[in-house]
Parts: sequence; C-alpha cells; structure tokens
Amino acid sequence: MEKIPITRAGHTALNDELKQLKSVERPAIIKAVAEAREYGDLSENAEYHSAREKHSFIEGRIKELEGILSLAEVINPADLSGPIKFGATVTLVDEDTDEEHTYQIVGEPEADIEAKKLNIKSPLARALIGKDVGDSVEVRTPGGEKSYEILSIEYI
Repeated sequence: MEKIPITRAGHTALNDELKQLKSVERPAIIKAVAEAREYGDLSENAEYHSAREKHSFIEGRIKELEGILSLAEVINPADLSGPIKFGATVTLVDEDTDEEHTYQIVGEPEADIEAKKLNIKSPLARALIGKDVGDSVEVRTPGGEKSYEILSIEYI
C-alpha cells in the first residue's frame, strides 16, 4: 500500500485521538451498552440502539486511525527548504482581491481548511508544489479561475 505523508504534529494528533478512543471512549460505550441491555426488551430499547450505533462508530474510527498510522510516513517540515513541497507554510496573495492567505500543505488525514491546513491532493496545493517566492499560480476552483502570487515559504 502507498505511504501516507503526514507531519509530526498531525501524527501526534491522530495518535492522541486513537489513545482517547481506546482508553476512554470505548470502555465508556461498552459500559453504556451493558447498562442499556438491562432495561429489558432490546427491540424497543432506544438507549441500547443508540449505544450500539455509537459503539460501531468508535470501532470504525479506531480501525481507520490504526490503518492511517500504520501507513504514515512522518515528514518534519523543519528539515526541508527551497521551493514549495509537503509541509511548507505558504503565504499567498489573491491577485484579483489582494487578500492574503497562509496555508500549510499537509497530508490528507490532517487537512482542515478552517485551520489553514491544505490537503496535498487539493488543486491549490498541487498547483503550488515546486513553485517559489514570486511565482504566480492559476487554480481552477468551484468559483472559477483564481490567480495567486506566492509571497513567502516557510518550513516550521
């Protein structure tokens, strides 16, 4: 299987979530399922069905996290430099509106656009890879074509 690039911070966050699910959430939901069973007829027991559903979700997320972490290739952005590549924190200016945006290019499991973490597979990240300060990039977005100029690149 293909390795999944991930930053050290992303790896730590996923590992912490996995530990939380295994050591806190799983035991709590198993207890909730057992308690709900005691209420009697399972076919009409909403608490039981809700607890089983949550248990199923937790088990699925644990398996997903274990799979991601087993394939993770941790990359430390501080060890990198030069043109834009995985882990770079890039400041761009929209050439139409003069708005500045700063994003870190990260792996798929840790991407979160609200936290300014851009999935390496996104159109903008793909357009930025290999570019340098001062370069312009054209990106096709759902809202139409966008042009950005790269203002700075940091590896932190």
